[in-house]
Amino acid sequence: MQHMVAVTEALSPAAMTWLRGQCTVVQAAPGTALFANHAAQLQGLVVRTLTRVDRELLRVLPSLKVVGRAGVGLDNIDLQACRQRGVTVVSTPDANTQAVVEYVLSLLCDAIRPRVFLDKPVDAEPWERIRSEICGVKQMDECTLGILGLGRIGSRVAQVASAIGFEVLYNDLREIPVEQRHGATPVSIERLFAESDVLTLHIDGRPSNRHAVNASLIASMKSDALLLNTCRGFVLDHEALRDFLAGNRGAQALLDVHEPEPFGANHPLLGLPNAHLAPHLASRTRTAMERMSWVVRDVVAVLRGQAPQFPA
Repeated sequence: MQHMVAVTEALSPAAMTWLRGQCTVVQAAPGTALFANHAAQLQGLVVRTLTRVDRELLRVLPSLKVVGRAGVGLDNIDLQACRQRGVTVVSTPDANTQAVVEYVLSLLCDAIRPRVFLDKPVDAEPWERIRSEICGVKQMDECTLGILGLGRIGSRVAQVASAIGFEVLYNDLREIPVEQRHGATPVSIERLFAESDVLTLHIDGRPSNRHAVNASLIASMKSDALLLNTCRGFVLDHEALRDFLAGNRGAQALLDVHEPEPFGANHPLLGLPNAHLAPHLASRTRTAMERMSWVVRDVVAVLRGQAPQFPA
């Protein structure tokens, strides 16, 4: 008898085709009649971001053996509850590293090297006016880049930033071997925020990181600092950031992640000209989405009694 696996959110066609060749696949989300009809028989569950795997969901899945998170962060999965039930959790920890690093670099270029494109011919006077108005204030090799969290993505950002010419500082809870720092210098978190021209956040979703970037750290930033967040929305005190940006119009914040997602009309940064809010796009490349979908390999391995490559 084949194992039964529910896929609650979209995977790549290739991964879905492969999974259907290994298991009986139910494509349905919790709360739907189709999911409820098969809940008692489900041994595997594959989710992305929207499905929350908590104690309540686990209660209706008595046969569950494995949860596959097609992605990196495990914020939507109650790991303790899964462990207590003997449910293995697997993920794709390095699937989107390159995509996120490219996205961070794109944000840096947007902010530091503004540009405009012409869709019609212009005379000499507007040509020169446009050229005088569109001018970067600093080059990257004149800036200090601060990285909060030198993990997979943070260390790759350090490597790229050092190659471009940034002076790179970082802060991390761990002691990072010199050979893995890519030229970045470890500093206190206070110094990181006070001295960086650009700050990029790459810390994980552990509960203790809620508002890790607090009012005190935000207030210590340079008046023309650039803050990037592509990790988790809740690590940042948005009200404190609003106050800082309102009082320092030369500063900018480029935020790809938020709490909640999607955010509502009461988001404290809406309407600020120096706050730019993107709809969680950092990992959105076809390659990264494909790689994340292949978490199904580890799901099937666990169902077959084999060791997964990427257990949580």
